Amino acid sequence: MSPANRAVMVVFDGLNPELVTPELMPRLSTFVTEGTRLANHRPVFPSVTRLNAAAMVTGCFPGAHGLHANVSLVPEFHPTEPMDALEPQLTELRRKAGSVLFTPTLSHILAEHGREYIAVGVGTSGQAFMHHPDGEDQALGATIHTDYALPRSLHNYVVDRFGAWPDKQLPNSPRIRRVTDLFLEYVLAERDPAIATMWFSEPDGAEHGTGPHSPVVQEAVRDADQQFGRLLDWLASTGREADTDVVVTCDHGQSTIIEAIPLAEFLAAAGFAGPGAPGGVIVAGNGGAALFYVQDHDTEVTDRLAAWLMQHEWAGPILAADRHGSIEGTLPASLVGLDGPRTPDLLMSFAWRDERNQHGAPGMVWSSGGVAGRGTHGSMSPWEFRTFTVLRGPSFKQGEVLDIPTGHPDIAPTLLRALEVAVPEHMQGRAVLEAFADVEAGDGDASIPVIEHHEAVRGDYRQRLTVGAMPGGANHLIAAECRQEVRVPELDAAGA
Repeated sequence: MSPANRAVMVVFDGLNPELVTPELMPRLSTFVTEGTRLANHRPVFPSVTRLNAAAMVTGCFPGAHGLHANVSLVPEFHPTEPMDALEPQLTELRRKAGSVLFTPTLSHILAEHGREYIAVGVGTSGQAFMHHPDGEDQALGATIHTDYALPRSLHNYVVDRFGAWPDKQLPNSPRIRRVTDLFLEYVLAERDPAIATMWFSEPDGAEHGTGPHSPVVQEAVRDADQQFGRLLDWLASTGREADTDVVVTCDHGQSTIIEAIPLAEFLAAAGFAGPGAPGGVIVAGNGGAALFYVQDHDTEVTDRLAAWLMQHEWAGPILAADRHGSIEGTLPASLVGLDGPRTPDLLMSFAWRDERNQHGAPGMVWSSGGVAGRGTHGSMSPWEFRTFTVLRGPSFKQGEVLDIPTGHPDIAPTLLRALEVAVPEHMQGRAVLEAFADVEAGDGDASIPVIEHHEAVRGDYRQRLTVGAMPGGANHLIAAECRQEVRVPELDAAGA
């Protein structure tokens, strides 16, 4: 089927599509015309990095792979304290629970076929961990991060060969240049894995530090684009361009913080008990999203909590774990692949506005933390809940734009099909067949997306989610809306 011998994935963390211009990102702008762009490709909710990295490498949604956010309650780690999915917490979770994720990753699947997956990245230690969650098993490939490597012994080898990692900066260009050196000279040139991933921390870091579209962000994407260009030039000069598929994506977009909402303080003021107490509520803030865990999964308290949240202007769409049945005003977590053993009782996207920030970037959002005027993500805002995703190489059509619903769980099955590796049945995503050069345009109902609109109402609160799927595929969240006709003061305990 495909002449591709290998695949390379490049992730620009937090890339807003408006930044992909010939002036700021000339190499990526040209790259788009050479492949297939997935114009309706979405992250999974919450639109934060680590669970989306897990979705990319497992082909599953969070309900199935088990990581619901950057910060979440993982009972195997601690019954009442949310875990920040970073090192060394993730290694401790693996020790306690036997595994971090519930489903195999690309590293496991390729190893069964005698092939290798390697990821290198600049960013959080948790993102890097998702690519190689079984640690010291060298048969499963490797992940290389600025702070550590898996297997652990690889870190000293990298430092001895390439030197100490540069200090973290804003923008993080020195580290991005170093990771590109390592990727080209070691990962591709010497190990030549079946799939290799390079994860850039920009423009996400610059957006968090200075706000979307700031001059620092523009500098960051220029530098990252130059390093991406080095990869393309290397593939061309070594003759590997002809048999290498290249996938470019980002994990989420970015918005600008309107105001940080101290949820734990507000819950206490409204009369909700704290962690561990009967009817107690634990909140895990994730920027534009918040996860709520109710002691003993008490449905009555969960219903009361939902009603209280819906009174506030900063509350956007709210999903409830399916274990609670129908909670008025909420929609089920399973609707978008979030229901599973570790599912919070409620998942809330903060509300958003379309106004522009101080740098002219559209999209403002309330947040669980951070500083007003700086960047964040996690919500269902149209400015965060999107990606910039392109497939280029011998496996894919050239000059195509597909508007069908796709998302991060589709990446792993798409890469596997390109390499002629069977897609495991447990994967919830599907190979994006419409992008493949050997697949003719579909006929009839099999090529028409199935689009559904789901609404929930409670008093003056109304939410509406739009999900889409190709026939036989899983639902991807496409769009979200939420409105409340009546506002109440932040500390009003009415409804509590």
